[in-house]
Amino acid sequence: MFHSAALSMSDARSIDDEILSTLRAGDRDQAVTMLVRQYQRFVYSVALRQMNNVEDAQDVTQDVLMRAVRFVDGFQQQSSLQTWLYRVTINQCRSEFRRRRIKSFFGIGSDEGEIEVASAGPLPSDHAEQSDFDAYMRKVLAQLPPKQRETFSLRFYDELSYEQISAITGTSQGALKANYHWAVKKIAEHLKDSEYYAHWSGSHDAE
Repeated sequence: MFHSAALSMSDARSIDDEILSTLRAGDRDQAVTMLVRQYQRFVYSVALRQMNNVEDAQDVTQDVLMRAVRFVDGFQQQSSLQTWLYRVTINQCRSEFRRRRIKSFFGIGSDEGEIEVASAGPLPSDHAEQSDFDAYMRKVLAQLPPKQRETFSLRFYDELSYEQISAITGTSQGALKANYHWAVKKIAEHLKDSEYYAHWSGSHDAE
């Protein structure tokens, strides 16, 4: 069972301190287990939004956690573990995209030459069965500018505070609030033109 990413800054620091204290005490296996249990869901959530495909996100998550296990001993605490893992995840996704672009240019490992850089289809949910609305929302989010999409996702889905998102992304809280505002406005505009709006507003009952 994954732990929730919705933690206050103080709670996150407390958990980080516990993990790192366990590591310094010499119980590396326990520290690694704690780190993976606490942050696996968060890493997967970030990877899923970046890769736009469940299997790719799972592969990235595995790679990121393997890197975390390898390098956690040298963690300098210049940021939170969550911030560190976010950056590692983003970098891993970018590396994967670069690798795919190279493969697509040269047809390496592909019998058909060029391959797709990323799936354009909707993302399945963690349970491999996604509702129609979830699929619709994925398509809407894919149309947002990257900064707005990521701010909205970290705030809405991962339930992080602006303070936490700012620490993770290095973006000011003012800019994040603006990103979130415009993301919500654009999503609302899409929803008003969708079949879901009439259903939720009850207008279908008036006919």
